[in-house]
Formats: sequence, structure tokens, C-alpha cells
Amino acid sequence: MSAPRTTPWPLVALFTAGYLAPYLLPTTVGRLDSGLPLSATQAGAVGSALLLSSAAAGFVLASRVERIGSRTLARFGLALALFGYGGAALTTAVPAVVAGAVLGGFGSGTATTVAATLIAGQRDPHRASTAGLLTVSALAGAVYLTVPRLGPGHGLPLAAIALTALVVWPLTGRLPDGVPAAPPRHHKARLPHARSGLVLAAAMLCWSLAQNSLWGVSGRIGLDQARLSEATVGAVFALGLGAGLTGVLAAGALGARLGRAVPIGAGTVLIAGCIALSASSTDLTSFATGEIAWNTLYPVVLSYLIGLAASLDPRGRWAVLVGSASSLGTAAGPLTGSVLSAQAGFPAMGAVLGAGLLVIALPMTAVALHTGGRPLLPGAIRRRGGHPAALVAATGTPTGAVPQIGAPEQPVVQIAVEAAAVPAQRAYDKAGSEAL
Repeated sequence: MSAPRTTPWPLVALFTAGYLAPYLLPTTVGRLDSGLPLSATQAGAVGSALLLSSAAAGFVLASRVERIGSRTLARFGLALALFGYGGAALTTAVPAVVAGAVLGGFGSGTATTVAATLIAGQRDPHRASTAGLLTVSALAGAVYLTVPRLGPGHGLPLAAIALTALVVWPLTGRLPDGVPAAPPRHHKARLPHARSGLVLAAAMLCWSLAQNSLWGVSGRIGLDQARLSEATVGAVFALGLGAGLTGVLAAGALGARLGRAVPIGAGTVLIAGCIALSASSTDLTSFATGEIAWNTLYPVVLSYLIGLAASLDPRGRWAVLVGSASSLGTAAGPLTGSVLSAQAGFPAMGAVLGAGLLVIALPMTAVALHTGGRPLLPGAIRRRGGHPAALVAATGTPTGAVPQIGAPEQPVVQIAVEAAAVPAQRAYDKAGSEAL
């Protein structure tokens, strides 16, 4: 019997602390606009600077987690988040708020980098990433429901992120002071699966850009095009967050039963339809259906993409680089949505974004098929053009000498095996029932 799998909760907590800032970006930017002498464009620029700083942390630290130590680097990132976001929440001076947001963004990116690196070393990266997405979705939902009741001001969402970093800090003592050792064949200076990793990083940038292009203008679609009240739009968003929790739970329950290619490819196609529906909505029914369905599918596909990136390199470098590319897309999304909707209108924006998602679904699915299928059990055989003879239920790559599914197919080599000789079968007559 195999040992029961346990969820690495300190790692999940670190994941939550790193991802909370992007999840709260809409309310953060809205509060900056309403609580400080900033225009909507300037407030959005501050949010973009925060996300760009987070992405920069990933690019800078992707290959340095082992050298510095995951525990040390996690504490450093949480400290930056605490003082950056906390300082920005306590001041009304715009330059100080901008500096604090950028500093806090680098701290969030550092925490995310360490979390992604450690997730890649787990036996089941999908399980860990799903638990992290579930936690951060639940916490973000609680903040969205709580902050409006606490009064106006730009500092409340920033303070929530800072307090999360403070709460997670004591849990870093249970993180390993390093990263799990990869098999010897992975200890190379060059990144494995370089072509697949670059394709996935470029696709993730575009994928995240499309998601956040819709998210950045969803409020305007509901208010201006669907003619809904602010309270109704807020209720739809709250239901969407609840649906996101359901989606994460569904992804965790589904696990690796369908591999990664089907959830990533089919899920992205469905998301494209949701974006087109939401962007063209003119009433409550179409707007709520598009937004809630999109919020349900988005975390499902994201969890498999995180697991796919983690499977490309057990040392976690591709997980960090792909996540940083995703952050760049997230930062550019609101601006892209605003420009497209201003130039062509919301329905045309949705059509363009949906068509783009259909295009990038192809390379992402190809990467999942090439390198992200279910890993074979040790000793299992994969026939040319066929299916694995044995599969691991976990999505992540198990440790040990396990064949790489993404590697080029090799010809089957017959290996002589010593075994006891089988006694020769005696001949039978035509009746087949009596031996001669």
C-alpha cells in the first residue's frame, strides 16, 4: 500500500500570500482611484506596476532559490510584502503609496517564486496548486465581502495583503531550507524541455492577458452595456467568486483522471465562449451566465497549467518563469481590455479575446500532450503510437528513474530475462481431450 498523500499546508499558505495581491487587484485599483487624487488610468498604472514588480521577482529569482534557501527567501518576500503593502496602507502620499505597492509586489512575487519552486518538487504538484488556489479564492472572497463594510479608503485591501503576509510568516519555519533534490539526470545547467517551456510561457502570457482584459472591464460591461445597478454587478461578482471555489474543488476531485491536455485545451475553448458571452451581454441573464461560468472554469484550467509548468522541471525553474510570464499578461490585461473596448466596443473586444484564446489553446494542448501527460510507473512500457501500459494517478512527476513521456519515442529493445523453463506441452489428438 502506498503512503497517504498529505497536503503541505505551510506551502499552501505561502502560495496564498503570494497570489492574494493579483486576486485583489480590482478592489485595490478601485480604492486607489476613489481614495487618492488619482485618475482611473493612474490607479490602473499603479496596479500594473505592482504586478510588473511581482513578475520581475520571478524572473530574477527563478534560478536562485536553491542557492539562497527557500525558507530564507520566503521570509524575505513576506517581509517585503508586510512593510511594502503595510506602508502603502498607512499613508496618503501618492509617491509613498506607489513605492510601497511596488515593494510589496516584489515581495508577493518572491513568495510566489518560492511556492512554485517547492510545488514543482512535490509528488503531486496538482494537489498542492489546487489547495493553494482554493485557499486564496476563499480568502479573496472573504476580503471582497468584508472590505466594503469597513468603510472607504485606499488602505483596506493593501492592509489585508500585509496582514496575510504577517500571519503566514510563522509557518515558514516548517518549510525546507532548500528545495527537494531532483534526480541526478536533471542536475544540468540548461533548462529541460526548453522548447516546450518557452511555448508554454508565451502562451500563458497571452492566456492571462485575455482573462484580465475581461476582468478589467467587467464592471463597465455590467453597468454601461447590461444596464445593471452597482449592487447587482457586485452580487454577480460575489457569485462568481463562489463559483470559482466550486471550480477549484472540481479540479481537485478530477485530479489526473483526464490527464492535462483535455482540461487545458477544452477548458480554454469554453473560457473563450464565456468571454464572448459576457462581453456581448445586454441583460442580467447573459451577463451573470458569462461571468459566473468564466469564474468557474478559470481556476480549473489555471491549476492544470501550474501543474504542467511544474512538471517541466523538478527544480521549479519553469514553474517560476511561466508564472512570471503569466504575471506580465495579468499586468497588461486591463489596459488591453480598455483599449479594445474603447476602439471597437465590448462585443468586438470579446470576439477578439475569444478568438485569441482559441488560437493559443492549440500550443498549450500540444505542450500538455508532449510533456505533461500522466507519468509512467517505473518499469511501465509505452508502445509506439499507443497508450502507457500503466499510469500514475497523481498529476505530478514522481521521483526516481521514471521515463519521460515528453521524450521522443524510442524503439522497443528486447531484453533477455532469465526464467525457469516451461515444460514442453504434450501433443493432443484431434479430440483434444486425451493426451497421446
